[in-house]
Amino acid sequence: MADFKRKTLSLSTGKQIKLFGDSIAISKALELAEAYAPNILSASLNNTEEKATRAVCNPYRLTEPEILELADYNIRLWMELKDNIRKHGLESPKIFKQES
Repeated sequence: MADFKRKTLSLSTGKQIKLFGDSIAISKALELAEAYAPNILSASLNNTEEKATRAVCNPYRLTEPEILELADYNIRLWMELKDNIRKHGLESPKIFKQES
């Protein structure tokens, strides 16, 4: 199973890919990319004089159902990509969706 630590994506085949960002993103067209900014929901570090604590940063004030909906949307995109690769093979541009 793939693992992502210290900006390195390690695959079960032994291949390692050094990334610049902190995550991997999928677009509506099913294209994959590195994501750089955790700007929708993230953990932030609050430094006070006494101690450092972690807090949730939710700048859009998304609710729990909205976050779960966003997770479902991304899961669906990843599943569509998997299905398209199985159906068309990795060399076919048909694995991607046309954006209008």
